[in-house]
Amino acid sequence: MTSRPLSGPAAIAALPRNRLLGEFSLWSADLANMETDLKRIEPYVDLHHIDVADARFTPGFLFFPDFVARIAKSTAKPIHVHLMVEAEIVEEQTGQFIEAGADLISVHAENGDAGLRAIALAKELGAEAGVVLRLETPVSVIEPFINHVAFVTLLGTSIGVKGQSLSEKACDRLIEARSLLRKAGREDRIILAADGGIREQTVPLLRQAGAQTVVLGSLAFGDKNLGDRIAWLHGLESRVS
Repeated sequence: MTSRPLSGPAAIAALPRNRLLGEFSLWSADLANMETDLKRIEPYVDLHHIDVADARFTPGFLFFPDFVARIAKSTAKPIHVHLMVEAEIVEEQTGQFIEAGADLISVHAENGDAGLRAIALAKELGAEAGVVLRLETPVSVIEPFINHVAFVTLLGTSIGVKGQSLSEKACDRLIEARSLLRKAGREDRIILAADGGIREQTVPLLRQAGAQTVVLGSLAFGDKNLGDRIAWLHGLESRVS
């Protein structure tokens, strides 16, 4: 079992803010050899990203609380659970995944008031909270959430499907989100994340548009020289002042 020195809001607050973060999606790990993959990425990952899907809000089923509980015992790094679930179960799922070991729970802005209640519950239970937005949803929909979250994640592809190309709208949407955070006086307190379409040629564009973390799948797990890949990632500069 691995000891986790920080958890919940403290773990998220301790993430570096002077470089692009590496958020690794365990959807792209070798699930049959998860322990081996976790050991390989541990020196390089800033936080683990775990997608949860209910086969209604998004295609297919993905990951359950017992999976998160096993991961939490094997890493010292924070765990970010992205709930791609319908509004009627988002609060229940929030509680289950925090109990399993999630440090950060992100809910969809499309969940509306139920999403806001789930965020309040996450904080009550000792976790940090974030909000996620589907590609087709106007960026302004995050506004009711801004004062309550530490993460804002914008999807750059259609939800729940691997291997898609980054939407041409993704960078402009990040710039718009950054403007909303600045207007609300929360720019320095919220990490802006890009998820979907993460490729060698798209990461620099997303970084320049203001992304502070990108959710890496095959770009990390498929790279035999992960140290060089992460050094490259950390060296990318933002044009956002």
